[in-house]
Amino acid sequence: MHLPPDPAAPASAPAAPEWVLTLSCPDRPGIVHAVSGVLAGLGGNITESQQFGSPVTGRFYMRVQVALAPPAATLDGGASALEAALAPVAHEFDLTWQLDRVGRAVPTVIMVSKEAHCLNDLLFRQRAGGLPIEVVAVVGNHPDLDELAAFYGVPFHHVPVTRDTKAQAEAELLRIVESTGAELVVLARYMQILSDELCARLAGRIINIHHSFLPSFKGARPYHQAFERGVKIIGATSHYVTGDLDEGPIIEQEVERVDHTRAPAELVAIGQDVERRTLARAVRWHAEHRVLLDGLRTVVFR
Repeated sequence: MHLPPDPAAPASAPAAPEWVLTLSCPDRPGIVHAVSGVLAGLGGNITESQQFGSPVTGRFYMRVQVALAPPAATLDGGASALEAALAPVAHEFDLTWQLDRVGRAVPTVIMVSKEAHCLNDLLFRQRAGGLPIEVVAVVGNHPDLDELAAFYGVPFHHVPVTRDTKAQAEAELLRIVESTGAELVVLARYMQILSDELCARLAGRIINIHHSFLPSFKGARPYHQAFERGVKIIGATSHYVTGDLDEGPIIEQEVERVDHTRAPAELVAIGQDVERRTLARAVRWHAEHRVLLDGLRTVVFR
């Protein structure tokens, strides 16, 4: 039996706003104590905290989630109070830091060519609530995936690319990124090489996915090339895009074992499945501010 709500009962209090703070700085004693002291001083409840000191670069990395309650949680949810309280600590320890709301959907542009598996997976996961992103546009250098984007209600932009129009195409991409407020660009099997200038312009904001056969099996039909060589492992790598082709800082990798019984079509299907999962994890971790750059490497707080 379900009873109607009691109109005289007090309304439940809204959930305290929760923030995610990420930071890096030269490693030295006292960083965690100082940061946690600031959060405690604001009456914050730390709900998740991870840190790592790199012995290679000598830098310290930290990700912390904190729920604030009044009076710190003012009209802006406590962002102003957090920023003001962190300023002296940031100066003392030379922090590079970022603050964002936990779960905020990151505006994202997805770039594609003709293969649909990664795009479909990302759009489905976003709709199902499994990715904290908002896909604001799909950009394709071919029109093939227009209907798929339309099915999910996402605007599709056909931006053809040739050797002669590459500069204009990249200028149009930047226009789309800026006009939509996109903070992340995902190359979901986008089969074009981006210029060094574009990579520098969007550094730390472009994620790519590719199969694990590079550099051995380049070009067309890599899975068929792998079949002919009798490979025993299929995998995928998701990484940030830099001017060095397919050599940016790695976010996530996955592999699956195969054997001689697998036909080329099966290898393709296995590979596409691995690519989908690997890219989705990389995008989610980035959107949740779990990935921090450590030179050419990444620190991933899973």
